[in-house]
Amino acid sequence: MRWRYVLRSIGALIFCLGVTLLLPMAFAAAYRDNSLPALVKTFMIALASGTGLYVIFRSGHVSVVTHREGMAIVALGWIGAGVVGALPFLFSDTFNSFVDAFFESVSGFTTTGASVLTDIERVPRGILMWRSLTHWLGGMGIIVLSLAILPFLGVGGMQLYKAEVPGPIPDKLRPRMRDTALILWRVYFLFTLAETILLMFGGLDFFDALCHTFGTMATGGFSTKNASVGHYGSAYVDVVITVFMLIAGINFALHYLALLGNPSAMWRDAEFRFFIGVVLVFILVSALCVYRSVYGSAIDALRYAAFHVLSIITTTGYATANYEQWPPLPQAILLFCMFLGACAGSTGGGMKCMRIMVLLKHVYLELMHLIHPRSVRHLKLGGRLVPDDIAKSIWSFFILYLGLFILSSFLLAAMGVDVVTSFSAVAASIGNIGPGLGEVGPADNYAHLPDAAKLLLSLCMLLGRLEIYTVIVLFVPEFWRR
Repeated sequence: MRWRYVLRSIGALIFCLGVTLLLPMAFAAAYRDNSLPALVKTFMIALASGTGLYVIFRSGHVSVVTHREGMAIVALGWIGAGVVGALPFLFSDTFNSFVDAFFESVSGFTTTGASVLTDIERVPRGILMWRSLTHWLGGMGIIVLSLAILPFLGVGGMQLYKAEVPGPIPDKLRPRMRDTALILWRVYFLFTLAETILLMFGGLDFFDALCHTFGTMATGGFSTKNASVGHYGSAYVDVVITVFMLIAGINFALHYLALLGNPSAMWRDAEFRFFIGVVLVFILVSALCVYRSVYGSAIDALRYAAFHVLSIITTTGYATANYEQWPPLPQAILLFCMFLGACAGSTGGGMKCMRIMVLLKHVYLELMHLIHPRSVRHLKLGGRLVPDDIAKSIWSFFILYLGLFILSSFLLAAMGVDVVTSFSAVAASIGNIGPGLGEVGPADNYAHLPDAAKLLLSLCMLLGRLEIYTVIVLFVPEFWRR
């Protein structure tokens, strides 16, 4: 492990993070709120510490970044981002506790959207913009952003990219990693611009439109209103956000191909077809359940069902209604969506549809093998053979995901949290969703949980965002040995 290179890279990441504070600083100055000094102080600390790490540990040219170094940079870089991101909350007295500030920061960067704020609308706009910006940066990835704008991180960048991008098989669109990162960020920015303009047509001012767009495209869910998107009571706003949640839940490599004039590439993708099929079935079933029992209009039933199914399955976490008041079946569907997640290569969390497809196909092949013991069948996805090492890693990920979910739920229950809240809070955190059930439902938040529970859930958020292995490997003694 070349620690000089690891710490130098983390310094560069912190410097980049500091530069992004210019946007919330501009909003704080424009609205003349009292958060500007806190943001400026954080800006100076981030630039100074980032520059210091980079200069102190600067070394010669590095031609290859090992897989272990890549995981260390990503995991420690995200933890560092969580600490730096907590500073504006502390300096502005938004929170008096570092644990609360760190929880909110990690929730933002991991695009979870779980909050410990009890009155969002009283928070200064500069802090709210920073809070939403953490979503947008974390959605496509801090590391991927750095690969796009910092050439010296382009060397060996594939190791960083693989350690951070959600999904079992990251899409490399160009031979050079920096070019791939730039493509992804351009597509991301284009959709961000489009949604912001459409939301402004719906009556939102630029500030609210931009904050909600950041939460949508990153599938994060932080809102500037206490009632989330439900504050606006607008069918138009609901539809716009629903459409862009769907877009954010699809592999961005497919969006790039579609924008190049090859939209049929989407339908040829097996994961895309699976994702769209599951979404449509869940929406229709949920709409039928809430029609008349909750909503008197079929259009309203479809509108609210579509919004919340996509909000949960893409792990965005926005809410326009309290789904805990819905019948049991749609609640069960939403709970399942917390585990399923969106497509690999999207900004969504969860286990990802690609992994679920591989698991289902593997189970089917085992059944066929029992019926026809001498038959030789291969695991394929979209007509392509799935290598054995990929299939094994997916099974390992699945077992580890469930194991961590059960262990964390038990630990939360041991802290005095009720069973429903414990299980749903862990599912919502490790799946990077935000709202759960029980005392952390869409009408509640995480402020009442003990500090130990908030730290545990912060770890769950990082585990979910970085695909578990990148974080949990830090706890393996062999990782630190020569």
